[in-house]
Amino acid sequence: MIQIRKMLPRDRSAIYEILQQTDMFTLDEISVAMELVDIFLFSAEQKDYFIYVATTQADRVVGYMCYGPTPATVGTFDLYWIAVSPDMQNQGVGKQLLLYVENLVLEQEGRMLIIETSSQERYSSTQKFYERNGYAIEARIAHFYRLGDDRLIYVKRFIPARGGEE
Repeated sequence: MIQIRKMLPRDRSAIYEILQQTDMFTLDEISVAMELVDIFLFSAEQKDYFIYVATTQADRVVGYMCYGPTPATVGTFDLYWIAVSPDMQNQGVGKQLLLYVENLVLEQEGRMLIIETSSQERYSSTQKFYERNGYAIEARIAHFYRLGDDRLIYVKRFIPARGGEE
């Protein structure tokens, strides 16, 4: 059984290992992910990034996600990172993390959740995962990451938030 909780400082190395073991991310991408981890852990006043981990009953970290409100918007959130340990993939951990963040967004009267990913073939399972979970490609920016590697922007819309101006 998987539990989800806020990330703790002791989880940092496990997240780093997951990012490396998935063999999906470049060293630069892992570096950016770890910067966000450090901001979450060591900048208590920040309100941009929130990180949760999926753990086994033995408290082994097997996945994580990082999300936050999109600056200068009302009710829009970004899912910056989601990753699952290779030995736990295709077992529902990613879906549990995704549903968890969607519920957090809804609790904050969020209107939409945005996820960006690469168009490269090695990300096809990631793209299918988002699509199976109700996300649609809203935009594609050709050659964004590098030549031949487009940025795909997925969106899932929720009920409109009460209050605030559009």
